[in-house]
Amino acid sequence: MASEKPPAAEQGSGRHETEELTGTVEHIIYRSEDTGYTVSRVRARGHEEPVTVVCTAAAIWEGESLQARGKWVRHQRHGYQFQADDIVCLEPVTPEGIERYLSSGMIKGIRKELARRLVEKFGIDTLRIIENESRKLEQVEGIGAHRRDLIKHSWDEQKAVRDIMIFLQSHGIGIAQAARIHREYGSDAIAVVKENPYRLARDIWGIGFKIADKVAMSLGIELESPVRARAGVLYVLQTMADDGHCFCPKEELIQSAETLLGISILVLEEALEAEIAAATLIADGDDVYLAQMYFAEKSVADSACRLISSEAKFKPIDVSKAVPWAEGRMELAFAPAQVLALEMALSRKVSIITGGPGVGKTTIVKALVDVFGKRKLEVQLAAPTGRAAKRMEESTGQGAKTIHRLLKYQPNTGLFDYGPDNLLEGDIFIIDEVSMMDLQLAAVMLRAIPDHGCLILVGDVDQLPSVGPGNVLRDLIESGVIPSVRLDQIFRQAERSWIVHNAHRINAGEALETPDAGADADFFFIPADGPDQVIERLMDLMIKRIPERFGLDTMKEVQVLTPMRRNQLGTINLNGVLQDALNPVGPSIERFGRRYRQGDRVIQIRNNYDKEVFNGDIGMVYRVDEQEQELVVKFDGRSVSYAITECDELDLAYACTIHKSQGSEYPAVVLLMTTQHYKLLQRNLLYTGITRGRKLVCLVGQPKAIYMAIGNNDIVMRRTGLRERLRTLEE
Repeated sequence: MASEKPPAAEQGSGRHETEELTGTVEHIIYRSEDTGYTVSRVRARGHEEPVTVVCTAAAIWEGESLQARGKWVRHQRHGYQFQADDIVCLEPVTPEGIERYLSSGMIKGIRKELARRLVEKFGIDTLRIIENESRKLEQVEGIGAHRRDLIKHSWDEQKAVRDIMIFLQSHGIGIAQAARIHREYGSDAIAVVKENPYRLARDIWGIGFKIADKVAMSLGIELESPVRARAGVLYVLQTMADDGHCFCPKEELIQSAETLLGISILVLEEALEAEIAAATLIADGDDVYLAQMYFAEKSVADSACRLISSEAKFKPIDVSKAVPWAEGRMELAFAPAQVLALEMALSRKVSIITGGPGVGKTTIVKALVDVFGKRKLEVQLAAPTGRAAKRMEESTGQGAKTIHRLLKYQPNTGLFDYGPDNLLEGDIFIIDEVSMMDLQLAAVMLRAIPDHGCLILVGDVDQLPSVGPGNVLRDLIESGVIPSVRLDQIFRQAERSWIVHNAHRINAGEALETPDAGADADFFFIPADGPDQVIERLMDLMIKRIPERFGLDTMKEVQVLTPMRRNQLGTINLNGVLQDALNPVGPSIERFGRRYRQGDRVIQIRNNYDKEVFNGDIGMVYRVDEQEQELVVKFDGRSVSYAITECDELDLAYACTIHKSQGSEYPAVVLLMTTQHYKLLQRNLLYTGITRGRKLVCLVGQPKAIYMAIGNNDIVMRRTGLRERLRTLEE
């Protein structure tokens, strides 16, 4: 990467003096999308061989002229490098530099061959013609009106983004974040940030208060400014919401804000009162809510009680006849708890069915659909995620939708078509995987159900709670207001499953039991001591043992799960290792060091309502257009296009976190668990991970870590008021 010998100016001096370096960027070796940290090879004036320049910069492109100030340093592994503290990039002025510049991928629609033809035609005027006389581009073979418009738009956008990035980076914001800011605010980005930098924390995904505060300080906002105090109070509450809480006691809120901001309690109390007066926060006794959390919690309680107290519009179903009829139709005999669940769901306006794997929740939902169908009642089936809705549809034979699709979410307005003023049509509403449903989603769902509608909620209360705020399923059950039945009998077919057997042992706090070596089983524990050995075992499973023994396609049917994103056994590192091993070649595009290759398994990491893909959806990269710098991902058979600037919404998904896997099932799961994950080792985490596998689970790791997880049943209680609101309304 770098020279073993120091540059002439440095030889023998023993000093590291500030110098200037000018040259042309030949190659980008590495660039961090998050921080802008860049390693490049530069053909520098006064140096025979290209030198390595290390810097943090808004954007550097191959072919650009570079002017840098910094010092020569010797890296222990890579030799001498020029560490630039200040850097200026200029558009290239030579034909060779312009061709390399345009070939770098910076301009959508231009790749190497087209860059060559452009420079052959226009020479050193190429960049000027792209910017000011773009119609002339159509004189070049391969460029029509559409491609010309694409090139001009991309050029203008790139220049605007560069200006914004330079401004934002000067205030401590990285490249990926700057790109999101530009997408949100467009050409007004600099003006918006100058006016109120704390808007960044509210409006831009991935930017929190600390980054916004750093920008604000660099723009001269006072330490005890009311604007800063109000933003800090909101940030503390939002952070708690990110951890699942719906409110915070006032005294704790002020103390946390004081610790964060380092300003007086008096200023913070005034800021809190100002936010309450502005109705962005709601005080409920001594507790303080974000307004949206307060109204969502109140709405769930009000809607549940409204549905309970109203009457269905159909005649009561005779459960003494319906249950035997369903048994005959399905050719089975229900267990006692299943009979109770059926009788409850058929006779009550609102009810809850819960239980672990293999206890027949799906069977009950199928029976309910059949019974209601026999009565010609309209049944609506829904779930929080596309995968859960698809499983529901497959098991019942009736169409099911995501909650967003059922309610017809409109991404351009952020609103739903269905709600209190436009109620859903239907008699029965069955919602599956309710443990995943956060407070706000539950609120919009329940508000849209008509008074006469019957609501049946199904889910596993022992799984991890929703990613978003609230603990809806547990609160509804523990309130005692809504009737519920827990299914606990494992059925004969499931009894033969070691996955189901061990899931229930974990839930009971009991040690795992594993089959004998060589047994025909669906659950295996593979001991490994330390991260290196875990990865070695993982690669053996993915490349050889699982495909050969079970005939499974590791690219499509095997999901690696791990508790964390960071560290050697986190998803970031594992995805790179697995991509190199399972999908090393093929068409690809790169966005600041992150490569997306045709055939890659990817996961959506934020909700995108325009594309109708949601946080946690997993797909396959179906096609990569290296020329247009676009890729197409298939999610459950539906194609979704991404421009390269949108790829920060996608992560590789050969490995994903257990939290991200909620609501999904996979043919096979390889679950990693070591003491490296000690902060997250909890019973419900291990339980959730194991229950994601349908045909096979391979648990790889340290026995000590498994014992730690099973023994830790200290569920972090979320601050929610839903139970008490329901009880109060019921009284």
